Amino acid sequence: MASEATGERLPAAQAMVRLFAARGIDRAFCVPGESYLPLLDALEASAIDLVVCRHESGAGFAALADAQATRRPGLFLVSRGPGATNGAIAIHSAMHDALPVVMICGQVARDEAGRHAFQDMDYRQVFGTVAKWATQVDEPQRLLETLARALAAARSGRPGPVVVAPPAAVSEAEAPGEGQPLHASPQAGPRLDAEAIAAIAGELARAQRPLIIGGSLINTPEGRESLARLARTLRVPVAVDFRQQDLLPNDDPLYAAHLGFKIPPAQVERLARADLILAVGTDLGATPTQRYTFPRAPVPAQRVIHVYPDPEVAARVYQPQWRCIADPVATVQALAARAEAHAAAVPAAARGDWIGTLQDYLRALRTMEPVATDDGVCFGDVVAALDRRMADDGVLVIDSGNFNTWTQRCYGFRGERRMSGTMAGAMGMGVPGALAWSLRFPGRQVVALVGDGCVLMTGNELASAVQQGATPKLVVADNGSYGTIRLHQEKRFPGRVAGTRLANPDFARWGESFGASAWRIDETGQVDTVVAAALACPGPAVVHVRASLRRLSAFYTMPAEATR
Repeated sequence: MASEATGERLPAAQAMVRLFAARGIDRAFCVPGESYLPLLDALEASAIDLVVCRHESGAGFAALADAQATRRPGLFLVSRGPGATNGAIAIHSAMHDALPVVMICGQVARDEAGRHAFQDMDYRQVFGTVAKWATQVDEPQRLLETLARALAAARSGRPGPVVVAPPAAVSEAEAPGEGQPLHASPQAGPRLDAEAIAAIAGELARAQRPLIIGGSLINTPEGRESLARLARTLRVPVAVDFRQQDLLPNDDPLYAAHLGFKIPPAQVERLARADLILAVGTDLGATPTQRYTFPRAPVPAQRVIHVYPDPEVAARVYQPQWRCIADPVATVQALAARAEAHAAAVPAAARGDWIGTLQDYLRALRTMEPVATDDGVCFGDVVAALDRRMADDGVLVIDSGNFNTWTQRCYGFRGERRMSGTMAGAMGMGVPGALAWSLRFPGRQVVALVGDGCVLMTGNELASAVQQGATPKLVVADNGSYGTIRLHQEKRFPGRVAGTRLANPDFARWGESFGASAWRIDETGQVDTVVAAALACPGPAVVHVRASLRRLSAFYTMPAEATR
């Protein structure tokens, strides 16, 4: 239904809430501000769950995580000026992650705009380059029309964030109800015709060494199911984009690689032997392509078929042999349905050798030899314990830092396990992300892996979790360092430490001060017992791990002298 004729006029804030609810939004995250008090009041009187956060960046990251969890627009509300700039980190992240996020900002009165008034800001100019669309609503009669457009923009094509700023006078006015676009029109992206689907399926079947690179835009229940069916029917290995380790069960023999930051060169060399690449739902950005070396840019060494919904993004760097501007999920579904008709063309011997080559390396990568450390616990041991103990529908929220590389070697996404994190590399996603996932799925285990740097950026959202009755488990890797920067520092300036040391609190006592249960892990022998106890805890929990700085990454061990 495109619209509903209500024949009434409503307070604008109530009309906004009605529109949000009609578009499937059932939760909003906020830091309150006097510049949008009418909207706060309308939300409180509605069925939409209003989650109060402690900082706008936390509210934004929570909305981003909620968008990941639901594939619906994540909504957060901030006050004008400083509130909006605090939320900008989530807008930047959502743009990189292609996630539908909506930020509603307060704004100064219209007669103050452009006069350097208190907290005045030109949202179009400030957010125009980091959001998919940024606008201000100056007329009450245009409010619902503009919001409907913003919600559609956030979800259409390549999804992304939008910023909408109604001045206080607009929120306080009446908005027309008649003929306004409450319910969204059904949307479908462009679809490949049957001839194109048959041609792609045929190429995948006949190739000697095909590889699928799966991206975030197919990480939906329908996309994951169809990807698995396509890969298994035609026996095509799958490499997954950064932060998309849950696209295919990691114990599937066709799971080939996680294309994260700077994966081992030997693994890239094996993947590069592919003679056909189907890249679907990924923008083939710098991270999964290892800075545009696999596939080689701008003209790949292999035959590449790239399926992506946005022609501008798809053409930004690569010149593939076949560029398909199409809905990635619909494409994978159509290919899966067509695959059986081409299965007989698969060269069994060559395909078996190709799968074996990739699996041999992956098995070696996942084999971790114990390394004694005298400066703390190897965080990989903690991640391995989580793998053994977490349920098969558990959610692992990953913050930014080298500590999360251990998930590539020690943790398997199998069953209905989900991964959440931002591909933009922003620190601070972990705690607010775990808040959002725990609220969305209260019956599931939700664990956040956070570093000692990350947790003190947005860890105050643990207070929001306790207030809302959420039950996330926070596992804090405390190595006393901004570890990722320290690693780069050691490689470029060996033995010289500048600006990366951290003095930290006792995170267990910190967690208890919020009302969470808390444990410490100071020795390897404590790992399994503490992880089991934290996961069994019915409420929120914090596990403080005194982590080794030497073993700060799954792929790099610092020299002993560098950690003294």
